[in-house]
Amino acid sequence: MFSPQYTISNKILMNIAKIEAAEEVIKHAPLLPLWEKQFKEDAIIRSAYHGTHIEGNQLHKDDAKDILLGHEVIGRPRDIQEIINYRRVIDFIEEEAKKKIDKINEQLIKKLHRIIVYKILPDDQSGEYRTKQVVVKNSVTGEITFRPPPPIEVPFLMREFIYWLNREDKDVIHPVIKAAIAHHELVRIHPFIDGNGRVARLMATLILFLGGYDIRRFFSLEEYYDRDAVSYYHNLQKASAGDLVSWLEFFTAGASIEFEKIKEKILKLSRDVKMKEKFGGQQIYLTERQIKVIEYIQDIGYLQNQSFATVFSDISEDTVLRDVQDLIKKGLLKKIGSTKGARYVLVS
Repeated sequence: MFSPQYTISNKILMNIAKIEAAEEVIKHAPLLPLWEKQFKEDAIIRSAYHGTHIEGNQLHKDDAKDILLGHEVIGRPRDIQEIINYRRVIDFIEEEAKKKIDKINEQLIKKLHRIIVYKILPDDQSGEYRTKQVVVKNSVTGEITFRPPPPIEVPFLMREFIYWLNREDKDVIHPVIKAAIAHHELVRIHPFIDGNGRVARLMATLILFLGGYDIRRFFSLEEYYDRDAVSYYHNLQKASAGDLVSWLEFFTAGASIEFEKIKEKILKLSRDVKMKEKFGGQQIYLTERQIKVIEYIQDIGYLQNQSFATVFSDISEDTVLRDVQDLIKKGLLKKIGSTKGARYVLVS
């Protein structure tokens, strides 16, 4: 029976405390609709790029963005398909989370795999457990770093794993801890011939979503793993050797770093507390140009008419001025002075 053994270290506790604090701010920030849309799109691009780059996809981040926007990109067909599939599988787990499913079953995991490897693996290997023994090698040295269980054991190990995921006392385990353990266990079992890392990372994300830690769909843990892939794989190996605590510390640290980064960005843009007081928590709509104006003033401290061309090189001064006057009407900016040297500053 699958029963992971671990202790909750001080590092894990501190990381979860940071996650909780950031999640609370993100959840209640009165974000502007356009910003919300941009944050979600940015998270999808980062997830698709880093989630495939860590496994050898050769495309650049701009290429991934262009693919997701429907633009033509020159690259290996497999690399392009991996990006497309990653976007589709993110949409899939978001839909499953919206249904508030109370159980994760084998059919769901297999469907997730089929989406991930669509047009990459043959149909008889898509969404089907492997029937061959595989090994994981260091891509640089060729050294075997991990030997997953024999294929005959995979169905049994997956049933045990799914039973653990859905057991009656499942809510006793913190969702972040549960996501981390599920991530590692899927990597350890290695149920499919290919695509196991992507399955594991996306299953962890789905578990976070279902556990209430969707963070408004703004986060990408894949970026954290990809930026330090050596530590990512090293900690997964340590967990497979019995040191699950190190993996939990690594996983929770990544979540806390990503959520903290999102929190700071949201606070910078929305000026959370003051906007809440001003608008009673209601969202207001700003155009993309108005967002850029606010970001400029937050960085520089003020905006003057003669600086309009610095912010928008291809837009007329009258157009920018209309945007600024609308921000004044919304109560976000105020004008200091009445001559050409007047300054526009944020309302304090």
